[in-house]
Amino acid sequence: MDIVKMLAYWIVTILMCLLFSFSAQMYFNNTEMVQGYFQSLGYPSAIVIPLAIAKVLGIVAVLSDENKLLRELAYGGFLIDVILATIAHIMQGGGYEMSGAGIVLVILSRLLYQFRYLDRQQVVYKP
Repeated sequence: MDIVKMLAYWIVTILMCLLFSFSAQMYFNNTEMVQGYFQSLGYPSAIVIPLAIAKVLGIVAVLSDENKLLRELAYGGFLIDVILATIAHIMQGGGYEMSGAGIVLVILSRLLYQFRYLDRQQVVYKP
């Protein structure tokens, strides 16, 4: 595999995982504040802790190479999360830069993973 593709994948993926781990730890450490924010947007406050747990599990699924279905579900969940977060921040009047960056990171990580997977697949199945 091309070293540049591999480095690009890992840099983007680690940045994405750091963003989601920061978000999850904020949900765990400032639960009441986050619940109030969710309620002000019309979201149920009861989803804060399950969402934080899902983010942690999604990070594990993306970083491990064990189960492709779980990895795809994690990428899909991350994309839905950052899209909804961006919409929520826009509705509150700003501060959407981090969630907007999250959209870019999730899409780039997923695309770079696809290129990485295709490179491995070509090596394995070469005649």
